[in-house]
Amino acid sequence: MSSSEKVRASHILIKHQGSRRKSSWKDPSGRLISATTREDAVSQLQNLRRDILAGDTSFKDLATQHSHCSSAKRGGDLGPFGKGQMQKPFEEATFALKVGEMSNIVDTDSGVHIIMRTA
Repeated sequence: MSSSEKVRASHILIKHQGSRRKSSWKDPSGRLISATTREDAVSQLQNLRRDILAGDTSFKDLATQHSHCSSAKRGGDLGPFGKGQMQKPFEEATFALKVGEMSNIVDTDSGVHIIMRTA
């Protein structure tokens, strides 16, 4: 893998009490985030992931509706990125995925994520 290699991914971020920032575009005051435990956030993501895998809805639609990241406005799309641009656990999980694969739950300082590698 060359150091210039880039991947492209979309994600769904659910913030919780332990997240480094307790506000988001969806919860500007941080009330909901401050009341959400990590376990609640993981449970919510597991349910979303199950719905995607079952074909009940698309990753993009759920990212738009549920993600606490401003990328939700783009269906969770983060655009292309290389090594050293994301938090280490997020980067490692994304680079380990094949295009079209979805991760399990990934923990970062920002919260918990599911990631879909798109390129």
